[in-house]
Amino acid sequence: MKYIVLLLGFSIGLLFSQDYVGVKKCKTCHNSKKKGAQYTVWKNGPHANAFETLKTNEAISVAKEVGLKENPWESPQCLRCHTTGYEKGGYELKGDDFWNHEPEDKKAKKAVKRMVALQDIGCESCHGPGSDYKKKKTMVGISLGSITGESVGLWTPDEAMCVVCHNQASPTYKVFNYEERIKQVAHPYPE
Repeated sequence: MKYIVLLLGFSIGLLFSQDYVGVKKCKTCHNSKKKGAQYTVWKNGPHANAFETLKTNEAISVAKEVGLKENPWESPQCLRCHTTGYEKGGYELKGDDFWNHEPEDKKAKKAVKRMVALQDIGCESCHGPGSDYKKKKTMVGISLGSITGESVGLWTPDEAMCVVCHNQASPTYKVFNYEERIKQVAHPYPE
């Protein structure tokens, strides 16, 4: 029994120990045309500017219409679907002191870079926090079948994942047809 409790605790710890790394880390390996240019497909798709859309006049008007007291780009209600990993260890609201750090503070500079990489609906919004599968050796193992994606936190996107945001709770909801929409964001690895 003691062994089962320890194993369960360890498994739960692994589940929550994965970190979001941001799209720039994904770009390193997922941008060559030969391998499918997944980063480029994402960058040219509808998710890549999700955070910036919150700063448009239209988004500001919608926010007022639904009674938000803060700007849409500062609203948890909006950030849940317009950033990567909001409230789950990913993108966070930060104060001016975070964004305006001393130029020589390398740790702060790295933290800002990571946070900027989590703005928008990035790779990890659909594929899970990348800290445990970002290494080339791990991805090769997944590709060869010697490692399962699930064992390193790699999610397989599905309709249930999409409708967490694409649903009638959104003030700008449009009918969501999964079969049509998944084709618009598809970025497979070539055979």
